[in-house]
Amino acid sequence: MTHTPLPVLRLRRDATVTDGRIDTPFGVLPLKQLPPGAAAALTALSTRDTADNELAALVVAGDGEGGLMRWHLLHARLAATGLLEHAVTGPDGQIAARLVPRGRGSTALASWPAGADPVPVRLSRFALLRTEDAVLTLQAPGSHLAVELAPAAASLLGQLGDWTKDLPAPLLRLLATAGLLTRADHGPDGLPADSEATGRGPAQWHPLDLAFHSRTRTPAAASGYGGTYPGKARFEPEPAAAPLGDGPRITLDTPDLDQVAARDPSLTQVLEARTSRRAHDDELPLTVEQLAELLYRTLRIRSVFTGSDGQELADRPYPSGGAVHELEVYPLVTSCRGLDPGLYRYAADRHELEHVAVPGPATAALVKEARDAAMMRTDPQVVLLVAARFGRVMWKYETVAYPLILKHVGVLYQTLYLTAEAMGLAACGLGGGDTTAFAAATGRDPLLEGSVGELVIGSRAPEPAESAPEPAAAAAAEG
Repeated sequence: MTHTPLPVLRLRRDATVTDGRIDTPFGVLPLKQLPPGAAAALTALSTRDTADNELAALVVAGDGEGGLMRWHLLHARLAATGLLEHAVTGPDGQIAARLVPRGRGSTALASWPAGADPVPVRLSRFALLRTEDAVLTLQAPGSHLAVELAPAAASLLGQLGDWTKDLPAPLLRLLATAGLLTRADHGPDGLPADSEATGRGPAQWHPLDLAFHSRTRTPAAASGYGGTYPGKARFEPEPAAAPLGDGPRITLDTPDLDQVAARDPSLTQVLEARTSRRAHDDELPLTVEQLAELLYRTLRIRSVFTGSDGQELADRPYPSGGAVHELEVYPLVTSCRGLDPGLYRYAADRHELEHVAVPGPATAALVKEARDAAMMRTDPQVVLLVAARFGRVMWKYETVAYPLILKHVGVLYQTLYLTAEAMGLAACGLGGGDTTAFAAATGRDPLLEGSVGELVIGSRAPEPAESAPEPAAAAAAEG
């Protein structure tokens, strides 16, 4: 791209012009009756990429010089409401790069310094490059704008890996408008310095973490947000309860909740006493009856019903957005009285354990990982592997689907923590896990059902007795 790119623009391609209005994915922009020149310019914008001087010529031809002021006001209104796409051409006259809206917000171009000595710039370390509709697309976290790149412009990205002044200003202006560039500050040695690497705000974020945070917490930057049903047109909703597995099933005892309520400490006592307990009583391990009670009180499906959207929903002891309840729990048993070691799945609709796998290298890896994460001296008696059936959430929710799953993991952790505390058990939530190891142990497709949390459960080790004072110290105390 050694030539000077020609800036052009057009109406965003998902907008349509009808009599007196522009229909967009985000609503309708009403238009007063336009004079012939302005109407011709708007028609040109809605059908092809057009240069500013060509638009001005259409306006003048229909409305005279006096029509330009009204056209400029309409142009500014279109940009402010995010209805314009800006582009630059390549050496072949074809579009090389295009600034496109991906959400809601202005598409007005950023100001760009003119002059013989421009400021050095380089690509932001947060910029994300991906293929979208067979086109290379760059987007910055939190930005409602993206830049589509044709090969003529994509080949220049390597130059933006370091400070440069040599790229065409119209192209850099598109990238800057989308928030994809960082400008050089002067470092103490006089060389260019990057504020993204030195400022505490940007420096503390990993690009993928910031992209995830911004995508899920900036609704204006996404084309769809919330309950948009992105999967409804392609897939049937998954049932509330997971289908039966192939392994043997173990029916669990059902606790008497009246007796449970009579013996439980108060909620305040449980909240004040709750702590992460990593020490298990290896002489007196957890029993299958205790595990059954814990699972029943925290995870069972109390009822199933059909929502207004046709999706089967569930009621369980902990909350879930939209009542989708996508979480499944797999007890990985090392030592539990009345239950053979191995990996099981808790069938929440039937209060049963389904046998998934016997102990082996894959389950051993999961046990070791949990032991190391909890900093335990011995293997945990039971590891509750929390998995998500992603389609339960992603069928309905867009953009917020995965963070919603993580919120569900959090409330499940607290429900398990408090119930275990009330039962006198040891519970310890873990901060990370390995979905690859989970897939190996369960045989589940990690894109359909993958692990999203882990919590260690066991019998509570006796509290250490207070040490008796040394004789000299005791004598001194008596004195």
